[in-house]
Amino acid sequence: MVGAIYALIAGLFVSVQGIFNVRLSEKVGFWLTNAIVHGSGFVLSLVVFWLIKDGSLHKLGSVNKLYLLGGCMGVVIVFTAMKSVIALNPAYAIAILLIAQLLGTLAVESFGLFGVDKVALSANRLIGIVVMIAGVAIFKLK
Repeated sequence: MVGAIYALIAGLFVSVQGIFNVRLSEKVGFWLTNAIVHGSGFVLSLVVFWLIKDGSLHKLGSVNKLYLLGGCMGVVIVFTAMKSVIALNPAYAIAILLIAQLLGTLAVESFGLFGVDKVALSANRLIGIVVMIAGVAIFKLK
């Protein structure tokens, strides 16, 4: 239940963040917006880290260096999400983003990539994706 609540909160924040980022970028530009988004996120994360102390800087050296690129991926995510919201509209852009995210995650699970437990790709998962894609197509019909 807690996981579902976190997922709902994340979904709400993703949709609102995209709109906030577009509005900011209209005034200051894409790359400054991206810097502000990640800079403010860095500051908040650092403060929470100092308050909660839930990690260890000493263990950073033992991490697969590939996993340190998450922040770089975040830059691409923010930039492309902003561009899609501008080109499409917020609801349609986020719907496509969520389907792409689900397809990517299914691929990671199906192949057991990046240390994720391998999960067989079943008919119900494929049907679910097809229904989501059909739903977005119906959503976009005028």
